[in-house]
This record gives sequence, C-alpha cells and structure tokens, in this order.
Amino acid sequence: MRVISLVPSLTLTLAELGLDKSQLVGRTPWCIHPDSFVQDVPVVGGTKTPNLNKIRNAQPDLVILDREENPKEFYEALIKSGIEVYVSTVEHPSEVPEMLLELGQLLDLAPKAKELADAINAELATTSETGPTVLPMIWHDPLMAVSPTKYAGALLECCGFNVPDIEPEGNGYPVVTPQAIQLHDVEGLLLSSEPHEFSKQEGESICDAVEALGGPRPWTRCVDGEALTWVGSHTLTGLRTFSALCKDLKTADE
Repeated sequence: MRVISLVPSLTLTLAELGLDKSQLVGRTPWCIHPDSFVQDVPVVGGTKTPNLNKIRNAQPDLVILDREENPKEFYEALIKSGIEVYVSTVEHPSEVPEMLLELGQLLDLAPKAKELADAINAELATTSETGPTVLPMIWHDPLMAVSPTKYAGALLECCGFNVPDIEPEGNGYPVVTPQAIQLHDVEGLLLSSEPHEFSKQEGESICDAVEALGGPRPWTRCVDGEALTWVGSHTLTGLRTFSALCKDLKTADE
C-alpha cells in the first residue's frame, strides 16, 4: 500500500505501527520523526498547503489527514479525485486507541496497533495526582491557550491538572489576557515549544502583567510541545510526561 501522511504526529505513528518506509510516498516538511523513516520521502506540501498535483502523481492508495490540521476543501478535492482518505478527528486522548486500531486495520498492522492502544488505555486508567490549575500556552501574539475541550487541554486533565475553560462558547483556543489568568485562579503557565516556541522571558512577562493587577504571580514551566499536542502513538509519551510533571509539582508543594 502506498501512503501519504499530511499529519506530522501520524507520520510518526505510522513508523511506530511498523509501516515499511518504502510504503510512505509523501509527507509534509514538518513530518520529521523518525528521521530514518522520513528522510528519503518527498514533500508534497504543508499541512495547510498540500499540493494536489504532487499527491496525484505519487499515486497513493491512502492519504492520511487530520480534521483540524488540514483544509476541508483539500479533503473534498481528494475525494473528488477518487483517492481514499483517512481523517483523524481526535479531540481527547481517550479517542486515540480507537484511531490506532482503525489505522492498524487499514494498513494491515493490527497487532502493533492493539499493543499501543492497550498501553494508552492502561495509562488512562491510572489514577492521576490532583494537580494545579494551569493554562497551556500555544501562541504569543495574540496570546493564546488551549481549552480542556481540545486534545492538549484534555490530555493535561487526564494527567491530573485542572485546565480552565476561559471561553466556553469559543473555538477551544482562547485569546488570553492577564485579567483572565487572574480571574480563573491560574497557578501556572505551561509554555509550549510549538506551534510557538515560548521563551522563559515571554512567560515571565505574562506573569509580570498578572502580578501588576494585584493577583498572585503564576509560575512558568517550558514544556515539550510534541508531548503536549502530538496525537497518536506519541499520546503515550504525552500522558507519561505530564502525569510525572503533575506528580512532581504536587510533591514540591507539600
């Protein structure tokens, strides 16, 4: 089977499911893991700007997309071209095992898919420490966070953190103000390395603004954006990474 992946986290997932690298015939420039799996695979456009002609010329049997990462009109163009498509719609870590099993069936990689799905389910079943209220920060200008209704926020809640829903009627990626941070009693800011690579200085500037309002100063922690946002096989890493962080922070407070 000839496969194109336009989702970096799912390109990694394909490798960890055991797909032969000769079967991957197209990727995005951000599909960089694992290097040995992707280094010889041609780029067929970005997540938001895929090149339909390059994809057609690669003659894929399956193109892998994500509902949030890839444009709907491109999905429709693929369907119109008669190309089979798999679309990830995951918004919560608990939905990842089913997605892995679906990919395993499609790609004839069911045993490894079940192994990964079982490991994620086991991690989700582990009782998490009750941790602090945090905001996962993903963009700096404008300042944006992730709500608990989206994957990154839900993952943190699975790991014991409390993530406030700042804009319940919003799109899940609220624009954040110092006033909102104070209003929602945010104890800490998790500064993601992607899609914006936050510096510690940027985080401390946000905390300065909160403190200037007269509220308690939040702490900051730079975190791995891939562990926070990459859906698929890397969900297991995310759950383990942030469960350990939640436990460490709780221990430090005692």
